[in-house]
Amino acid sequence: MTPSLSTAEPVDASAPTPGRSPRQAAMPFIMVTVLIDMISIGLIIPVLAPLVGTFTGSQADHAFWYGVVTFAFGVASFVASPILGGLSDQYGRRPVLLLGFSGLALSFFVTALASALWMLVVVRLFSGAMQANAAIANAYVADITPPEDRAKRFGMLGAMFGLGFVLGPVMGGLLGAIDLHLPFYVAGTLAIVNGVYGWRVLPESLPPERRKPMDWRRANPVSALRKLNALQGIGPLVAVVALTSLAQFILHTTWVLYTTFKFGWGPRENGWSLFAVGVMSVLVQGGLIRVALKRARPHRIALWGLVSSTLCYALWGAATEGWMMYVVIGLNVFGFMTAAVMQSIVSGAADPQSQGEVMGAVASLNSATQVFAPVLGSALLAVVSHLPQGDWRIGAPFFLCSLLQATALVLALRHFSRDASRRSSPTL
Repeated sequence: MTPSLSTAEPVDASAPTPGRSPRQAAMPFIMVTVLIDMISIGLIIPVLAPLVGTFTGSQADHAFWYGVVTFAFGVASFVASPILGGLSDQYGRRPVLLLGFSGLALSFFVTALASALWMLVVVRLFSGAMQANAAIANAYVADITPPEDRAKRFGMLGAMFGLGFVLGPVMGGLLGAIDLHLPFYVAGTLAIVNGVYGWRVLPESLPPERRKPMDWRRANPVSALRKLNALQGIGPLVAVVALTSLAQFILHTTWVLYTTFKFGWGPRENGWSLFAVGVMSVLVQGGLIRVALKRARPHRIALWGLVSSTLCYALWGAATEGWMMYVVIGLNVFGFMTAAVMQSIVSGAADPQSQGEVMGAVASLNSATQVFAPVLGSALLAVVSHLPQGDWRIGAPFFLCSLLQATALVLALRHFSRDASRRSSPTL
């Protein structure tokens, strides 16, 4: 792939070694970083819920404590994301990414060694506080990409997230079938590899002249969300982003337990199902989204994605056989495009000096929904955990997701309609 450089001419802020010219920040560098990051995270997805289950005695307790563990991660990430985003605006993206890789590696190894539930809760708090890699990666892409190309570039980044979920979960499922702790050791090793890669290879994307001092008064999630809400033309879409994110995190935090309770799946089966999700994400965000953007504006693709997700969440919840989950994954083409196009709309409304702060605010919003998602999803699963395998009512969390997506669709339709009317109205 030929590096595509923005007109902002970002430079490598790391100290160059003798005989080596500074590298200019470009998409291939950050794509490799995100790929390794997501493989390491994807490795633990099929095995974290079963690991929690080794410390519990019933399905209801399993659902409750898994909710507590994921809740801890979301709370810490909610508080820390705007701080790390602001720090990346002051010191650059590269050092904050390196901090995140170090935190991930430590958290994976400690999780593998955990001997009690409280240790899992504490380490997930730490991991959530250190993990703002997705937000910083998005800010990195915004640094090096003109606004008109950001939807495509965010789609490319999303493809790397998807490819990480192709490789990570299936590896985690296979390794977890051998030993539940093994995927955490492998994930920690990959995080270390990513840290070394970032230190030795990854260029800085934010040149010194575009940096700004950290404003600690705004470095809290409430101020960050207010700033996001105040962006011109974006404010009403904050609710759409929040509802969509909440539905996605309910899906993420309940998928493994849902398929375990409903179909009797184990780490291997869950790994393969998440492999299918990753394949679709790569196909859609790595290729099909470019075709869609040539034929429709981002807001239309966002609307189609919300329609698709509304239907597919309901179908996942209603599935009575495991193979049906794969069919619905294949049907949700536009649903895989929604996050990338919404990200481009929000990023396009922010000035170049505030991309880290704004992406941190988006991450904080996502983290806020990540706080509530396990509470809602795990509570619903606990209520239906006594039902026999195959009972349609076990799909309650997915039916809630469908309702959330339908609400987001209505709000998005109203916003884009009003925006179109305002643009077409003559200026007096």
